[in-house]
Amino acid sequence: MEIKTVGLACDHAGFPLKQFVLDYLEKKGYPIKDFGTYSDESVDYPDFAHPLAEAVESGEVYPGIAICGSGEGMVITLNKHQGVRAGLVWNKDLAELIRQHNDANILVMPGRFIDNRTAEGIMDEFFKATFEGGRHERRIKKIPFTAK
Repeated sequence: MEIKTVGLACDHAGFPLKQFVLDYLEKKGYPIKDFGTYSDESVDYPDFAHPLAEAVESGEVYPGIAICGSGEGMVITLNKHQGVRAGLVWNKDLAELIRQHNDANILVMPGRFIDNRTAEGIMDEFFKATFEGGRHERRIKKIPFTAK
């Protein structure tokens, strides 16, 4: 994966893991744009998911990483955007598959259910994996919904 600037977003439940992710990204030398939140004070995840999704859609950042308690709120919100393919991941195998098969452009992690070591392995796989194309390309082209 060619990394432009990694976009990062979380809610209060994802904040502790986001702090680890920031450190990981800085150590790897990746440019970062942090869309918040910036503390563990209660917030609403869509307020941070939408700006990240818009930045991915516009090409301002690529890829994105989002974190909330279960990951579900972030992934649901992010995938409302036509230019986003966000995947919820809790192990390395899924991180590889969402890139290879789904060409995911946002990695979503469940902050309350994985530890830092697991998150590091997930990010390593996500950044290393590449989209396989082929039959997967055909499927991805069918994702955007248009009313009939």
